[in-house]
Amino acid sequence: MHVGLLIYGSLDTISGGFIYDRHLVQYLREHGDRVDVIALPWRPYILSLPDNLSRGLTRRLLYTRFDVLIQDELVHPSSFWLNRRFRPRITYPIVALAHHLRCREQRPALQNHIYKLVEQSYLNSVDAFVCVSRTTQKDVEDLAGANRPLVVAPPGKDGLPGSITPGEIMARAAISGPLQIIFVGNLIPRKALHTLLAALAQLFGDCWRLTVAGSPEMDTAYVRAIHRQINEQGLASRITLLGTLPAGELAARYAASHVLAVPSSYEGFGIIYIEGMHFGLPAIASTAGAAREIITPDENGFLVEPGDVNSLAQCLRTLMTDRRQLAEMSLAAHRRAAAHPTWNESATRIRAFLENLLG
Repeated sequence: MHVGLLIYGSLDTISGGFIYDRHLVQYLREHGDRVDVIALPWRPYILSLPDNLSRGLTRRLLYTRFDVLIQDELVHPSSFWLNRRFRPRITYPIVALAHHLRCREQRPALQNHIYKLVEQSYLNSVDAFVCVSRTTQKDVEDLAGANRPLVVAPPGKDGLPGSITPGEIMARAAISGPLQIIFVGNLIPRKALHTLLAALAQLFGDCWRLTVAGSPEMDTAYVRAIHRQINEQGLASRITLLGTLPAGELAARYAASHVLAVPSSYEGFGIIYIEGMHFGLPAIASTAGAAREIITPDENGFLVEPGDVNSLAQCLRTLMTDRRQLAEMSLAAHRRAAAHPTWNESATRIRAFLENLLG
C-alpha cells in the first residue's frame, strides 16, 4: 500500500497521539508499505482554517497516487472543507485516526460548541475511522453516525523497554518510607497536575514523594502557575520536575514508583496508564474519557471526578497507609497490562482494516 499520513508538526513530538502515529508508521513500513508523512505547521486553531484553501496542499493530495490517506483527527480544522473540495477528484479513501475529539475537552460551552460544529463537519467528510478506544468510537459515532467502517485499535502495552516481576512488585510495596508517586504527561492544563498538587497539599507529614516527567515547553504560562503553586504550598522539597525523559529512563522511573497519578480532565485513551500498569503501578485517573476502559476502581487503580481534590487525596492516603492493599492493587494492575494488546497487535488490526477497506 501507498499510505499518506497528514499530521501537524513533527512525528517525533512527545505525546500519546504522536507515539501512536509513530508506531503505526513504523509497522506499516516494516511490512512493505510506503508511508508519506505530510506535516502541516502548528498554529492556533483559527489560523489553521485557511489550510482548507491551500493550493499547495491540495495539489499534493490530488497528484500523489495514494492508496489511502490517513488524517490524524487533530488536523480537522485544516481539512474539514479541504476534503470536500478535492473528494470528487480522488479515488482513494480518507481515514480519520481519532485519538480524542477536541470538543470533548473541558472548556467554556460556547467555545466547545464551535469546535463541535467544525469537528462534526470534518468527521462527515471522511470515509472511515480508526479509533483508539471504545470511548472515542462512541464520541465519533455520536457526531457522525455509525454507518461507516470503523476499527478500534488501542495503544500497545509494550512501548517502553524493561519489565517487572510479581515478586519485585511485592518487594517494592513492602519497602518502608514515603509513597513514590509519578506523574507522566506534558505540563498542560488538561493533564491536571495542578489538581494532583492540591491533593498532595492535604497530606501532612513526610509520607510521599512526587516525580513529574513531561515537557514544560507546551504551555509556559501554565508551567509558571505550577511553580507558583508548588512554592506557595511548600511542596518543593518533595517534588522532582524532570522534563521529558528518554524511554529507558522513563521505564526506570516507573519501576521505582508505587503509583501513577494523572488526573486528566479528559483522555481519549491514556497510554501512560497502561504503561504504568505494565510496571505494576495502580493508576489514578479521572472519570472523564477512556481511562475507565483500563482502570477498575479499587482493583487496579482509582477513578475520581475531574477536579475532585478531596477524593484524589483520599485515594493517595489509602495507598500510603495500607501497603497490603497497595501490593494487591499493584499485582492487579500488572495482570491488567499483561492482558492488553501489544503495539504490533493493534497495528496488525489497523493494516487489515485498511486492506479490507481497499477491497
